[in-house]
Amino acid sequence: MSDNTNNERIDRRTLLRGAAAAGVVGIAGCSGNGGDGSDGSDGSDGSDGSDGGTDIIRWHAGGTGGTYFPLSGEFEGVIENQTDYPVEVSSTGASVENVGSLGNGDADFALIQNDIAYFARNGEGLDAFDGSPVESLRGVATLYPETIHVLINPDADVSSLSDLEGMRVNTGDLGSGTQVNALQILESAGGLTTDDFDEQNTDFTQAANQLRDGDVDAAFVVGGWPVGAVEELATTTDVQILNMSDEERQAARDDASWFADDTIPAGTYEGIDEDVNTVSVQAMIATRSDFSADTVEAVTEAIFENLDQLSIKTDFISVDSAQDGMSVELHEGAARYFE
Repeated sequence: MSDNTNNERIDRRTLLRGAAAAGVVGIAGCSGNGGDGSDGSDGSDGSDGSDGGTDIIRWHAGGTGGTYFPLSGEFEGVIENQTDYPVEVSSTGASVENVGSLGNGDADFALIQNDIAYFARNGEGLDAFDGSPVESLRGVATLYPETIHVLINPDADVSSLSDLEGMRVNTGDLGSGTQVNALQILESAGGLTTDDFDEQNTDFTQAANQLRDGDVDAAFVVGGWPVGAVEELATTTDVQILNMSDEERQAARDDASWFADDTIPAGTYEGIDEDVNTVSVQAMIATRSDFSADTVEAVTEAIFENLDQLSIKTDFISVDSAQDGMSVELHEGAARYFE
């Protein structure tokens, strides 16, 4: 999915100096097949149809201001209505933290970005995973494009990514997929490293508050539009979304093959009256190899046989597209359903 040049360019960034603070300190020890019995599991592969001793499916989502959390809540309702499995959805720092939680057995399912999944499974691309692949990481299904929103304070006079030099930029939660994408794009398309701007790190909701209060000049938000935190911000204050040039989008794609061109349609957010050109990655459901294949199959079937019960991202989530952009090996239980 990425070539050696891409990996070297990303490796030399200090993307996740504080990743341990974001809950991924244990990733280096998570490359085995998971359960050590601390969560009631026996570390087996679950192929006998047991649920590994876990009574509640632990589903890790993202921040409450993004798309992961409310969508996970809808998945919870569908799964509990269609199966005998209770589900517990947790708010987290999203992709990178969620990979760590899957790797150490603290989560059974999680929503993550397809690029972060690739890095984690292959032990490359990011300092957090370099040389320590999360070998237990498995895919279930891809869901929808996760759009890169570069929110701009109108008073900042920013018309390109390079204009962010010397400014205060919120790149997302420390260790999150948003931070990873933000720093990738700022370097590849804007020519900026963390030495060139004042980096701030919070979740979506706090980033929106910072913009509203004038505490930052720009903030990156990654999520399927419309993102709740952006919708709320746009109703209470003037905000701009950077329209990336063709050259900027091409540079982002050239640096990282998982980026794809995307457009936020006019009218998606209040005050945004024209289409906004940007790029996106792909959201996906992931699990761990030692989690019961029967449970994974049942959960996958429950979701994809009852898509009419969802209200979020319904234009994108489908059986036909559920393997588009899948960047890691499929879990046995998911494979049973899709094959």
